Amino acid sequence: ELNFTYNDSGFVLDPETQPCPHFSVSDVVMVPISVFYILVFLLALPGNLCVSAVIANTKQALPPSDLYLLHLAIADLILALTLPFWAASVTLGWIFGDAMCKIVTVFQELSFYSSILFLSCISVDRYLVIVHAMEERRKDRKILSWMACAAVWLVGAFLSLPGLFSSAYASQNSSQIVCHERYDPTSADSWRLATRILRHTLGFLIPLAVMLICYGVTIQRLLQIRGGFQKQKAMRVIVCVVAAFLLCWMPYHLAVMADTFFRTKLVPYQCPARLAVDRAMLATHSLGLLHACVNPVVYAFVGVKFRRRFMQILRKCGVVKTRPAPRPSRTSVSSEITSVFM
Repeated sequence: ELNFTYNDSGFVLDPETQPCPHFSVSDVVMVPISVFYILVFLLALPGNLCVSAVIANTKQALPPSDLYLLHLAIADLILALTLPFWAASVTLGWIFGDAMCKIVTVFQELSFYSSILFLSCISVDRYLVIVHAMEERRKDRKILSWMACAAVWLVGAFLSLPGLFSSAYASQNSSQIVCHERYDPTSADSWRLATRILRHTLGFLIPLAVMLICYGVTIQRLLQIRGGFQKQKAMRVIVCVVAAFLLCWMPYHLAVMADTFFRTKLVPYQCPARLAVDRAMLATHSLGLLHACVNPVVYAFVGVKFRRRFMQILRKCGVVKTRPAPRPSRTSVSSEITSVFM
C-alpha cells in the first residue's frame, strides 16, 4: 500500500511504501547459468542411469537399502530431465507454452522433495540395521520399504502441487515470456505462506532432523562395536552424506525461508535486502541442483558392493576382462555394516 503526504508543493510519495524493483538476471549471468544447468544435466543423467541399471540388474529381491537408492536415482533422473528446459528458458525465455511450464515445474518440485525424503528413508534403514539388528526380519523390512517408497512419492506429489500455480507470462521488464509462480493477488500471501510452510517442514526440517538423529545414534553404535576398516569407512560415508546434504540444501532453504518472511511481511525489510534474497535464491537453487550429481557418488560408487556389481555388468558386456578379487570373510557385524554402507 502506497502512502502519500501533502505539503505546499503537492503530494510526496513515501519511499518506504514503494514497491521494490523487479529482480532480473543480467545478460552477462544468463549464459553461465544456462551452461551450468547443462553441465549438471550431463553429470547427473549418466550417473543416475548407471545406478538405476546396476540396482535393477540384480536378480535377487532388492533389500530396502538398494530399493531406496533406486528410487533416489529415479528422483534425481526426473530432476535432470527438467534442466534442459530451464537452460533454454534462461537465454531464450519460456518457449514451451503454459502447459509445459506447469508440467516441468511440478516434476522439478516432485524430484526436489522426494529425493530428500528418500535420503531420510536411507538413514532410517541404516539405523535399523546397525542399531536394532533388523537384518533378521528381512520380509517385514521389504514390505515396509515398498510402503515407504509409495508414501514418499505421494508426499512428494502433494508438495509439488504448488507448481500448478506456475504460469507462462510476459515479464514486467521485457516482452520475454517467463515461467514462474503466479498467485491471485487477493490471496497470494495466504497461499504462499501455506505452501511454503509445508515445503520447509516436510521438505527440509523434518527430513534433516530424521537424518541427524538416525545417523547420530548409528555413529554411537559403530563406536561401540568392532568393525575395523568397515566401521571406519561406514562412519566416513555418514559424514559425507550429511555434509553433502547440508552444503547443497541448507543455503537454498534458508534463502527461501527469508523470502517467505519478507513476502508475508513477517519480517520488515527494505529493497536492498529483498534484492539480496532474490539473488541468494538464484545462487543457492543452482547449488541444490548439484545434489543430483553427488548422490550417485556418495551413495553408490563409494560402495564396494555397488562397484562389484558394476564390474560384473562391464564384464558381461565385454568391456572389462579382469576377474573380481576374492571376497574376504567378515564377521556378522561387519557384514551388516557392509550390506547397508558399502
